[in-house]
Amino acid sequence: MERNQAAGILSIILGLIFIICPVFSTLALTVLIGLSLIFLGIVLILSGFTAFNIIIGILAIIVGAAFTFNIAALAILFSLQFYVIGILLILAGIVGLFSGPQMSKIASILIIIFGIISCALGGLSIDQPLFAAILIGVSLIVKGVSLYLE
Repeated sequence: MERNQAAGILSIILGLIFIICPVFSTLALTVLIGLSLIFLGIVLILSGFTAFNIIIGILAIIVGAAFTFNIAALAILFSLQFYVIGILLILAGIVGLFSGPQMSKIASILIIIFGIISCALGGLSIDQPLFAAILIGVSLIVKGVSLYLE
């Protein structure tokens, strides 16, 4: 079995776990991210006693603690990502509408629509943290199928 196929199968399995058990997977993911950030903060502080390392290390520990003890932290981060992507898509679509013949007007309108959908998904994931887990699961399955078919 090729490496891509093995990664694809693993991605599909993880995606199914995220969809079937969204509470467990969201909790596990937030704790894993939190502990990773706490470890990163400790390593940054101990790696060099510069002001930059200490400040970034302390921030990483604080954010890591927020992730470790708060399941909604992942949903907030996930929704912010959707909002940023949505705003960028909307801006790119508007620029495309006024850029002249270089870009199709229909493509620009579709980009704006996808930007609005992305902002809506951000709103849904901030209201319901489990929605983020289901979106992650679907993304993992799509990427797994893509990897498997390569």
